[in-house]
Amino acid sequence: MADDLGVRADLLQRCVDHLGDQGLDGLRLRRLADAVGTSHRMLLYYFGSREELLAAVVAEVEARQRRELENLGALPATSFEAASRAFWRRLVDPALHPSERLFFELYVAGLRGEAYAQPFLASVVDPWLAVLVGVLEHHGVAADRAPALARAALAAVRGLLLDLLGGGDAAAVDAAAEEVFAMLRAQLDSPRI
Repeated sequence: MADDLGVRADLLQRCVDHLGDQGLDGLRLRRLADAVGTSHRMLLYYFGSREELLAAVVAEVEARQRRELENLGALPATSFEAASRAFWRRLVDPALHPSERLFFELYVAGLRGEAYAQPFLASVVDPWLAVLVGVLEHHGVAADRAPALARAALAAVRGLLLDLLGGGDAAAVDAAAEEVFAMLRAQLDSPRI
């Protein structure tokens, strides 16, 4: 059993790395298997289906992004603005666009009730909120305010990312992100009324 978990984790890592380099355009399970040094049958054995594999890939990319944000926000010398901007620059990197588009596709599939997307849907908000609450509290937000601000920030960033991926004007989206960061900064600096 432990060996199976190790093999699955290794295959997932190889798939994430390959798809990060090559993108998802025209993805065929057999080609992916060849590229990561396995067979399509092994991918099906460890992940169940193409859709479940893609959900696992996106979940891993999301976990990596959460760790990156957590690390940025926890650096003592990093201001809230610097951490926000650095993370935003990472999110809008065109190299991440294929997995981000897949993120939104999986989100919609989960909302439609597709069984393969349910585990993804169940994990799409709370893990991010936990990281964001930690970052906000690290930067001085009171514990009773941090969850609502974290949820607002998550919704705003996802909305802006969806706008960008949908063909929005990149400069306008960046300007809107700066406004979100400024609103959050104002909340960090002002007491609750």
